[in-house]
Amino acid sequence: MKLFDTTRCVLGEGPLWHPQRQLLFWFDILSKRMMARRGADVQEWQFDEHVSAAGWLDETRLFLASETAFWDFDLVTGQRQRICALDADNPLTRSNDGRADPWGGFWIGTMGHNHERGIAAIHRYFRGEVRQLFDGITVSNAICFSPDRRFAYFTDTPSRKVMRVALEAASGWPSEAPEVFADLRTEKYFPDGAVTDAEGTLWIAIWGSGCVIALAPDGRLVRRIEVPARQPTCPAFGGPDFRDLYLTSARVGLTAEDDRAHPENGATFVLCDAGQGLPEPRVIL
Repeated sequence: MKLFDTTRCVLGEGPLWHPQRQLLFWFDILSKRMMARRGADVQEWQFDEHVSAAGWLDETRLFLASETAFWDFDLVTGQRQRICALDADNPLTRSNDGRADPWGGFWIGTMGHNHERGIAAIHRYFRGEVRQLFDGITVSNAICFSPDRRFAYFTDTPSRKVMRVALEAASGWPSEAPEVFADLRTEKYFPDGAVTDAEGTLWIAIWGSGCVIALAPDGRLVRRIEVPARQPTCPAFGGPDFRDLYLTSARVGLTAEDDRAHPENGATFVLCDAGQGLPEPRVIL
């Protein structure tokens, strides 16, 4: 892992490699901002509420998830148009981890502003409809999809279990109850954000352990990569051939001693030629 961007986010999250613009977007949730970088060119957008995840609509527009709504965001003008509400009647929650699915939908998980237990949920936006999929969640994370479109993955981070749910082939809606894909309690790992590669390997940021792990499609741990930050948050594949693994991190809640030990806490990293990733699907309104 090497530094990609030195900006020390309070809570870096939601990296997205835009396949048409060929640059990385990511968020500092608690600072209510989104950033983008390609080479030395860095951009930043400030919002009036927490934003946490995005998909791409076309070359100039993003699909944004905030604490109250989904938005159509114009990268040229900086203007946003509200698409529909997201858990807007619940002031205790905000959006957290999210990712576009292969059908053009978008899954988003929520969490309590103060990590309140069991008040959050995972939702899916699909062709104008928002449906709650799973509730009773504390900190939603690890939302991603198998490349063969058979499964979605997610976690409630405090449970230390990564879940897998079968999907309908035609529409991408869950077709069965979720099952445990990987139980990480023995390793004492707290799974955060995740992404799959072209072979179906699941790459998961491990909160508090300073590493990213890779799980084979059968759930076996096949790789561990050390990260120069204690709290990695979410990986994303990008680069010209989608072989580079980008990773956000956070410094929220760390002590001064932790920060001195890991001066790159909150920065964004890249591991070149990590594996063969795939472009993120386009969100269809």
